[in-house]
Amino acid sequence: MLCSGCDVPDSGPSLNAWFRFAGIVLVVAVLYWAQAVLVPVCLAVLFTFVLTPPVVWLQRRIGRVAAVLTVVVVVFTFLALGGYGVYRQMVSLGNALPTYRANIRAKVQDVQGMRSEGSVQAVERTIEQIKGDLGTPSPPAGTAAQPVVVTSQPVAGISALSWLGPVVEPLGTAAFVITLVLFMLLEREDLRDRLLRLFGQGHLAVTTKAMTEASSRVSRQLLLQTLVNLIYGGFSVAGLYFLGVPFPLFWGAVGAVLRFIPYLGPIVAAGGPVLLSLAALPGWTRPLEVAAFYVVLETFTNLVLETVLYAGAAGVSQVALLVAVAFWTWLWGPLGLLMATPMTVVLVVIGKHVPTLEPLGTLLSDAAPLSAQTSYYQRLLARDQAEAAEIVERFVSSEPVNTVYDGMLVPALNYAERDRLEGRLSGDEESAVIETTRELLEGLTADTSSVPPVGMPLRVLGYAANGASDELALCMLGQSFRGLPIELTIATTRLLTSELLARLTDGHFDAVCVVDLPPSPPSKTRYLVKKLRTALPDMRIAVGRWAPAELADEGAQGLVEAGASHVSATVLGTRTYLAELAHVGTPAVPESADADAALSAGRLQARGA
Repeated sequence: MLCSGCDVPDSGPSLNAWFRFAGIVLVVAVLYWAQAVLVPVCLAVLFTFVLTPPVVWLQRRIGRVAAVLTVVVVVFTFLALGGYGVYRQMVSLGNALPTYRANIRAKVQDVQGMRSEGSVQAVERTIEQIKGDLGTPSPPAGTAAQPVVVTSQPVAGISALSWLGPVVEPLGTAAFVITLVLFMLLEREDLRDRLLRLFGQGHLAVTTKAMTEASSRVSRQLLLQTLVNLIYGGFSVAGLYFLGVPFPLFWGAVGAVLRFIPYLGPIVAAGGPVLLSLAALPGWTRPLEVAAFYVVLETFTNLVLETVLYAGAAGVSQVALLVAVAFWTWLWGPLGLLMATPMTVVLVVIGKHVPTLEPLGTLLSDAAPLSAQTSYYQRLLARDQAEAAEIVERFVSSEPVNTVYDGMLVPALNYAERDRLEGRLSGDEESAVIETTRELLEGLTADTSSVPPVGMPLRVLGYAANGASDELALCMLGQSFRGLPIELTIATTRLLTSELLARLTDGHFDAVCVVDLPPSPPSKTRYLVKKLRTALPDMRIAVGRWAPAELADEGAQGLVEAGASHVSATVLGTRTYLAELAHVGTPAVPESADADAALSAGRLQARGA
């Protein structure tokens, strides 16, 4: 029996996970078994993405039907003629191979000569001895295995038509793809609206963004890849011509086409000319030169051409793309290998815009999975101070030094305090985060481009409301004052309110800065500010509730009403306010700090300060 007070484990999440897994398996099974239909459809969609821009451009001049027919006829005629040309070149290459027989025989004799030098034969004898010791001796010399001959009688009437089998299927697929592309281009707006009706009910904005981004990414990726491959093919033709390799135009065209296939394509594109140079060119020098030429050409293409023209066009992680290539090749064979990149790009876009598929986009996208401040905090949790220092150095190398406090160091203190309050982090682990950040802070040099100190400095007493993290944040504020006429004295010991008032009433300080990092509630600081304002009506009181946006206070109205002269959510906002009090003017800071200072000025005017 079950009672209302019994704790029954919730199996909902586990069942949901199994349902998702079963759904994924079902989708993969459908993709595999329906590939005869899905592969031509995906090819047609891919061609539609590529051909839509020229069709749209031409349609404004000659009309929709004429534009679609013109583009489809020209493109597929060109592809058919190119394919026929490649086929003819392959036939010519096959006919020319027997003429290279003498050269091939010479190279085989060279290899056999190397084998007869003694070293290779010594290795072979050793292997034979080991096999004999293991009880598996080689067959006696002169003994030949008797082959088993299987004969079959040709079926009359079928052999004459047997050549049609390998031809009809690809021709039928090609005709289906061309017809589908034709109708997709003619009815592209209708198909778009139907997809919006199917997937965009209630999510029209998200669906529109996803479709627009997918089409633009795929088109851009294919266009830039085509440009890179054409340049690669041109260099290949020129290099092979000067090196004397036969059929350089053929190998250049084949190389340009094969580079559409990720990873495997460039290897095959280089392998053909290298093997032909071994067969056609005398000696070993020229074949080695051909191999070296392709190594240089591929390095130049990868490091220069793709970096300048193509880097980031697909938006897919290289590791994810490699896995996707293996998956689509296993699923759909050679055509899957060709379509792996566009299909993965579409999956990345869908994962970006569909919340339930967001993990898929995170795994496949080349975008940074973690922000700089999150990566820094994660390395601190892992006790990896070296990598945390590298993250800080990369941030400082691209941003002003004074922005590292709000951009990285203070958020780590906020996250550590949040995790401790929620029980995910112990007090010792939080202390380790604080101490590591303190050590890294000592290695930073603050921006000293501000106005140098002139006259009497502004004397500020810094007070940490809750402990070590607030005190370290005050140290960051003091470091940001380098070059400003501001003296910050940090109260390193915990002071009672009466003791803090006693230090402020002796006239040695012009302002006080109370730092209370979220997510701790501001009630204690609000009480302290109220006491200070009552006892010292003319004292400038700055409050630092420094935190990233997700942990920042919704408003500072309570602290302002308690008597705070300025409340800021950033270190730079507090620095700007105190620099104005020191009559330095507003230092160069980001817009967020300027807006923070402007808000504070409005509050001060309202209070009559």
